[in-house]
Amino acid sequence: MKALRFHAARDLRLEDIDPPAAPEPNDVIVAVSHCGICGTDIHEYLDGPIFVSTRPHPLTGASAPIVLGHEFSGRIVAIGRAVSRFSEGDRVAILPHLNKPGDYFVRRGIGHISDTTALVGLSSAYGGMGEYAVLPQDNIVKLPDGVSDEQGALFEPMAVAINAIDRGGVDAGSTVLVTGAGPIGVLAAMAAKAAGASRVVVSEANPARRLRLESLELGYEVVDPTSANFGDSVLGPTEEGLGVDVAIECAGRSRSSGWRLTKPASARTRS
Repeated sequence: MKALRFHAARDLRLEDIDPPAAPEPNDVIVAVSHCGICGTDIHEYLDGPIFVSTRPHPLTGASAPIVLGHEFSGRIVAIGRAVSRFSEGDRVAILPHLNKPGDYFVRRGIGHISDTTALVGLSSAYGGMGEYAVLPQDNIVKLPDGVSDEQGALFEPMAVAINAIDRGGVDAGSTVLVTGAGPIGVLAAMAAKAAGASRVVVSEANPARRLRLESLELGYEVVDPTSANFGDSVLGPTEEGLGVDVAIECAGRSRSSGWRLTKPASARTRS
């Protein structure tokens, strides 16, 4: 099968590799439909290996060259004999964290910091940038009929955004600032609206991204953080000018405008 594999920084190769063999009892084989390019994939290409395993991973045994891709959807083409929740032909989205059962951190809900945790497309044998991938049945979710394969490939980044909204405590009536209108920022703004936020402000320095977001008419205020009135435009409409309830940082840049745009701790009603 064809697969795009990471060998080293700036060394990606489209190669012919062996397709997956018959699945293990709890595994499924997925024919990949759509796969996104994550910022992590770009960082691996430019400066890796970062998360890509360079020696056999303790959980999966995989090491570079690695088939990239952890934001993907597809259709099940084979199932292991112990798979009970899925059938061949099911359309599915992927959950990329591979955890060791019983791991100390996994049992506490923070398996992502465990040394034994692996990631599909970074430290496992198959990723979404190949024609087929092998996955445990616990790492897939069935797509509803009303959700397309293309939308299914966004499940993983959407989960990142929803987690931020949950941890921020966004709820009905919240005022939310999202900095950065890249894919994660836009998804975070969508999640904030879905959580009931009454005002969502998206800050973006790139004029092309601002124009694109404004053209979608999704009900967000889109502002330029480099403008002279940036702080006033965000703070002005907030209650007593104290600031937004929740700020979600999705820009990944160290430059600061110098403005305080969230309420002081003494004035907050939520974290």
